[in-house]
Amino acid sequence: MVTAPQPTTSAVQDDPSQPVLVFEDVSIGFEGKKVLDNISFKVSPGETRILLGPAGSGKSVLLKLANGLMRPDSGTITVFGEEINTMPEEQLFQLRGRIGMVFQEGALFDSLTVRDNVAYRLIEQKVPEEEVTRRVLEALRFVELEQTVDKFPSQLSGGMRRRVAIARAIVNRPDLILYDSPTGGLDPITSTTIVELVMKQRDVYHTSSLLVTHRLQDAFMLATHTFDRGENHMVPIPNDGLDPKTNFLMLHDGHLVFDGSTHDLVHSDDPFIKEYLS
Repeated sequence: MVTAPQPTTSAVQDDPSQPVLVFEDVSIGFEGKKVLDNISFKVSPGETRILLGPAGSGKSVLLKLANGLMRPDSGTITVFGEEINTMPEEQLFQLRGRIGMVFQEGALFDSLTVRDNVAYRLIEQKVPEEEVTRRVLEALRFVELEQTVDKFPSQLSGGMRRRVAIARAIVNRPDLILYDSPTGGLDPITSTTIVELVMKQRDVYHTSSLLVTHRLQDAFMLATHTFDRGENHMVPIPNDGLDPKTNFLMLHDGHLVFDGSTHDLVHSDDPFIKEYLS
């Protein structure tokens, strides 16, 4: 069976009542235009939050705020119980060691091999070479690309590059993974492969995640399927069931217009939500 890096032990995991990520009245704007306005939500341990919304609604900005790559104009962001608004960069760097990030288009370094792309953060942390190699192979095995370790990104298909990006995100054994449109620009079959990897991380390793997507079919696949460890692939939840730890957020015009379950989303009477889902 395919194995994956195990998460490290953390205070968040020991205390399931403590959210992994909390936004409280967070706002940010650029050149006089407010992009996010008083956004509040939380991600609980083991929970997957799927962030929906039209293009330009601030979804990628929200992920960058969660990772400390941007600072809000107002409000509070707490990650693993620590407020990051004014956290020094050195502390943020350490905190990001517990966060995996899958960027749009994968964002791999073309001049580095797959091995060195996946190992990049470990090398920065001066992890011993033997441990780096072991963990890189472990992460690549999880995405079923162990054979690409010595290849360069230009030698891989778009879907394979995206899988390498996921390997890079999990090699540090994160407590939280941020996915920025991981299936964007991919064909339906390859997109399903990526969704299955996200689901596997959710169901087998119970990693908390916040996932941005423009593809409703990917979102609802995550909500209605589970990863069968014995069969090593995803299967529909019996009796038209829904995954209880997969919930939704929706942005519109800088505001959070929905925060709740799959059931409540599909039965919403909000005109914008109904139109968006139609």
